[in-house]
Amino acid sequence: MLSYVVAVLAFVLLYNPITELLSSAPPQIRRTPRPRVNETLLALEDSTNQTLQCPGDEYSVHIFSKEPLVIYIEKFLSAGERSHLLDISEPIFEPSTITHDGGAETHRDQTIRDSEVAIIPRSDEVKCIEARARAFQGWRDEIWVERLRTQRYRPNGHYSHHFDWSSSWGGWGRVSSFMVWVGASTDGDTGLVGGGTEFPLIKRPKLDERWCRFVDCDNVVTGDGSHAEGAAATASEQDASQGVVFKPVAGNAVYWENFRPDGTGRGWEETWHAGLPVTRGTKVGLNIWSWGRID
Repeated sequence: MLSYVVAVLAFVLLYNPITELLSSAPPQIRRTPRPRVNETLLALEDSTNQTLQCPGDEYSVHIFSKEPLVIYIEKFLSAGERSHLLDISEPIFEPSTITHDGGAETHRDQTIRDSEVAIIPRSDEVKCIEARARAFQGWRDEIWVERLRTQRYRPNGHYSHHFDWSSSWGGWGRVSSFMVWVGASTDGDTGLVGGGTEFPLIKRPKLDERWCRFVDCDNVVTGDGSHAEGAAATASEQDASQGVVFKPVAGNAVYWENFRPDGTGRGWEETWHAGLPVTRGTKVGLNIWSWGRID
């Protein structure tokens, strides 16, 4: 009898480690209660504010990728909202910094990030943009929009490849991102040159030529390894390949989710992205990040 009990205990104690070792499935994230957060960095919704009146949404959406989820949004910002964002940002822009430890320490490194940033005040117009971002994501439980930030890139301004997420510790992190283009101007109004947002690892499907309004369709690698020059050639010849550059179209946006929805807490490697150098003119973007529980 004793030998039987010992055998059962050995089986129970060893079964789980052995199955984890032999299983090809990645381990599930260990979830913890919500950690302490600096609420001054969150755009907390004021449910008691009955005076805020926001205009109806007029944007349209196009799914670019399902894994990870990447959605292109036309007319996310109105012309009036863009003008307001530029006005309130102008006096508070300051040099952008980078961090390697989740924000505990920051420093300036223009070789990696050369831009100016403004954490903008929460005017009624800004609160309506925050509300739009919440609604777009389905008012998800335990997800909070962070304070909105504008970024200004002058000639040669750029942000090298990076992830918006840095950690999934305890099942919490920056779950989603919007990159919104607020303004693009040049001296003489000849148009912004450069400044696209590049995702080099995203699997790009065969592109309908209508996508060429929003993404760089020129000089991309086709499925057979050759280069198609021009939108028409790209649309007709391009097979599934890798990488995309979104053009900085004022008022439009790209939304993406940062973590895999499989309970592992793993981020999508495909969300590795960069703000490409501005060759001519000035680009102003708006970052809308959401922080909370990872699915």
